[in-house]
Amino acid sequence: MQSNGADLVADITADNEDITMSRIGKKPVEIVSGAKVAVNGNVIEVEGPKGKLTFEHRDEVTVTVNEDAKEVVVTRDNDERTSRELHGLTRAIVRNMIEGVTKGYEKKLEIVGVGYLAAIKGDVLQLRVGYANELHRKIPSDLQVTCPDQTHIVVQGCDKQSVGQFAAEVRACRTPEPYKGKGVRYQGEYVKIKPGKSATK
Repeated sequence: MQSNGADLVADITADNEDITMSRIGKKPVEIVSGAKVAVNGNVIEVEGPKGKLTFEHRDEVTVTVNEDAKEVVVTRDNDERTSRELHGLTRAIVRNMIEGVTKGYEKKLEIVGVGYLAAIKGDVLQLRVGYANELHRKIPSDLQVTCPDQTHIVVQGCDKQSVGQFAAEVRACRTPEPYKGKGVRYQGEYVKIKPGKSATK
């Protein structure tokens, strides 16, 4: 027996209701050993051995701490598109904060090129990457930046966004050029090298 249009609409509606459930947002976030989570209104505070982070979430979602189960639960008030997006996003941010204050985040960069090098003086990262002048980048107070040697840079911190942002800014000082690969790259990053003009003749 063929289903009529009303049945088809009902099936589609049921499918859409399933889609509105956030697979990430509905998962509780485990509070691992060493981390402390507190919620004051819309402000989330997470503290651990690596540091302390705060985040103010939007009104579309609610964050609660279940002390007995040692987990953080993120819920939303409605199924509007913005609420669904913020549901998963807020849960991911909370998870990253807990991981950051307990394990920390790290980005490693390497410098490729003859005469290219890096050094740290005080709270300033100094870069010699082929320009007439030496480049200086002030190190944010919430990050730890070290140079194991003159061609490697290690960025560490508990804030995933800050670590990634500073590493990206350093890489942007001299992005790898496509013919010899000279420049600043993430450690292990693949740089596609183009053949030179002589090779194409």
